[in-house]
Amino acid sequence: MEKHIDMITFGGNPLTLVGEMVKVGDKAKDFTVLGNDLAPHKLSDYNGKIRIISVVPSVDTGVCAAQTRRFNVEAAKLENVVILTISCDLPFALGRFCAAEGIDKVITLSDHKETDFGLKYGFLIEELRLLSRGIVVVDAHGIVRYVEYVKEVTTHPDYDAALEVARAL
Repeated sequence: MEKHIDMITFGGNPLTLVGEMVKVGDKAKDFTVLGNDLAPHKLSDYNGKIRIISVVPSVDTGVCAAQTRRFNVEAAKLENVVILTISCDLPFALGRFCAAEGIDKVITLSDHKETDFGLKYGFLIEELRLLSRGIVVVDAHGIVRYVEYVKEVTTHPDYDAALEVARAL
């Protein structure tokens, strides 16, 4: 069942999120996205680790690039944590971005093909077929421990709150 939710804005203009929004305490749904090498990746590939899912519309924008760089820096300080940055960018664009920016700790993944993540986690923007901005933290047992859907897509998420939850797990 899909929920249509009018809760976010992009440049002040309201947009619709499509899919099943997740909540703290939910069992994290498995999803399939593509790696920069076009190979499928699933959330379950990282079972046993704490997973921070950093959701961005496109790494080719300033806030998204900053979000990805911030998590790349933080990843080096975290134990038993994997950080997945997911967007609808093509895998080739993600690879180019990582090479140009020196992103080597965060795993960038593309949801462009089937929007499986976007629909299962409620981050797909119906009008743009891009993902909205946010963060989901999933513990090593597959339970959602933190969720943020950023109301205005052009603003930063609460990095510190998400990182505090991940460090406490």
